[in-house]
Amino acid sequence: MSPELPASLVREGLLLLASVGGPLFGAMLLVGFVLGILQAATQINDPAVGFLPRVAAGVLICWFMGGWMMERFATFFASALTRMAFHP
Repeated sequence: MSPELPASLVREGLLLLASVGGPLFGAMLLVGFVLGILQAATQINDPAVGFLPRVAAGVLICWFMGGWMMERFATFFASALTRMAFHP
């Protein structure tokens, strides 16, 4: 194993985390922004009104994109294990 490999794997892992988590966080941010505008317009300040739709958006994104996310993580994990394999 080369000395550059751990740094390379950390960098690739963080990039993977950003690319996989981006749609999830983006959807939750968009829902939160829309709900914030609606709460300000209607003056409804109940915490459940803001929390539940964001959770629902997160669950829906995980439901529809979960297979793609897991495929990306599994591919990275298999690649990392292959690259870290000990060769005498």
